[in-house]
Amino acid sequence: MARTSACVPTRLARTLAAFLLLLGAARSSADAPRVKNDKVDLPAAVTKGVPESVDDLKAIQAQTKKVLDKVIPCTVGVVVGNSSGSGVIVSKDGYVLTAGHVSGAPNRDCILILSDGKRVKGKTLGQNRGIDSGLIKITEKGDWPVADLGRSSPLKEGQWVIATGHPGGYKQGRSPVVRVGRILELDPSLIRTDCTLVGGDSGGPLFDMAGRVIGIHSRIGMTLRSNIHVPVDTFVDTWDRLASAESWSGRAEQPYLGIHFDLSAKNLRVQEVYEGTPAEKAGLKAGDVIFKFDGRRVDDREDFTIVMREKKPGDEVDVEVKRDGEKVMLKVKLARK
Repeated sequence: MARTSACVPTRLARTLAAFLLLLGAARSSADAPRVKNDKVDLPAAVTKGVPESVDDLKAIQAQTKKVLDKVIPCTVGVVVGNSSGSGVIVSKDGYVLTAGHVSGAPNRDCILILSDGKRVKGKTLGQNRGIDSGLIKITEKGDWPVADLGRSSPLKEGQWVIATGHPGGYKQGRSPVVRVGRILELDPSLIRTDCTLVGGDSGGPLFDMAGRVIGIHSRIGMTLRSNIHVPVDTFVDTWDRLASAESWSGRAEQPYLGIHFDLSAKNLRVQEVYEGTPAEKAGLKAGDVIFKFDGRRVDDREDFTIVMREKKPGDEVDVEVKRDGEKVMLKVKLARK
């Protein structure tokens, strides 16, 4: 009797250990793919706002072809019920980023169409309806082509980007269609580009010129050349919720300052202060150079974006600017956008 009672805790301990091991394995398989933001040497032409010569055009073309060799196999068609869209594979175990309105409700069967026309089964996972992000998992076993994840916060207006997708839906014998354009507007909750998109492109990937996913196609603008993409950072930030098949309608309110920076300046030189905004009320003026924001040094728009992402509407922030060679201290109360 004593031997039997002594074995029970042992069996329980072993069972518990095995369960925890399996649980850990399950969790690790759902970990967000690693973001790759290593500095990449790119041709000088793709860092310019406008090509300056035929050689620049050829360099952009060559870099685009180099990227496409890598990313076309990762771009997939998505079929959920009677609807279709696009997506991109971002992990070897088959996680696919797409738009929330493409994936739809969680736990639905779907089909992923690879670039060579092969169809594989999948399951829809999480969906953030507020920002239009969605996640799908390929449920078949396979060695899937994978696109690297980049970051959206360091992006800059005017930066060259590449869009792929299946406009009008997947078409047999046609590989994912490619559009090259530039970033027109940036916000923690959206990227706007002049890459031409049409129905069926939704959910497809937006790449930087190093071939890293920086956004997912979401909404077509007022014209074909003004389109909205979900920033990739939002997928990484909410990965656990998406991977656990949660559906929600949350969109963090973004703080608003009301200025436009001089894109040709290497520092944070204010080009315009919009009327009636927190910036105008605080006394910011065109020509001011912001060098400290909320007590932290900010040298460029990447620094500024990182600090702003930590703020919320209603926060009061100390701003230090240089104006006509003098340091000026201001206090601004951020508003809702």
